[in-house]
Amino acid sequence: MDFDRLVDQLERFGALLPHVVNGISPEDAKWRPQDGGWSILEVVRHMADEEAEDFRPRLESTLRDPTAPWKPIDPPAWAIERQYNDGNLDSAVERFTSRRAESIQWLRGLDSPDFARSYLHLRAPGRSIRAGDLLVAWAAHDALHLRQIAKRMYQLIGRDGGDYRPDYAGEWKA
Repeated sequence: MDFDRLVDQLERFGALLPHVVNGISPEDAKWRPQDGGWSILEVVRHMADEEAEDFRPRLESTLRDPTAPWKPIDPPAWAIERQYNDGNLDSAVERFTSRRAESIQWLRGLDSPDFARSYLHLRAPGRSIRAGDLLVAWAAHDALHLRQIAKRMYQLIGRDGGDYRPDYAGEWKA
């Protein structure tokens, strides 16, 4: 595993996200597709919560004591309970980038972490998750949600095009 490249990727995404969503109107940020997918605002608020309550705390716990139980999380329920779509995009981005900067500082401060340490996941009997798996998944999570945001932006263009279609640009496959 190339730790430095993965941390660099996490850091780059923290700097990239504000630019990706800059200028999106509050209405467009809250727009949901008919298929029930999350709005851009919901995606960003989810990412901020994941940054604060999932990846870093679980990686930290696994590196410190892989036998310690993880605090339970329920991201789909958070979206409802925390009323993700009632928030503000700029505030959500600020929360995400602030938490990400803290995470990067923490990651860069690690001293010879053992990424082979494994946590036995109780919700997936017999499946262990290594600390290195968590770090890789953390970076992949960013990419998955970047794709999701891009898809929403594409869908917004299709919505705004009315009877005119964006097909000439290329078919969306995600």
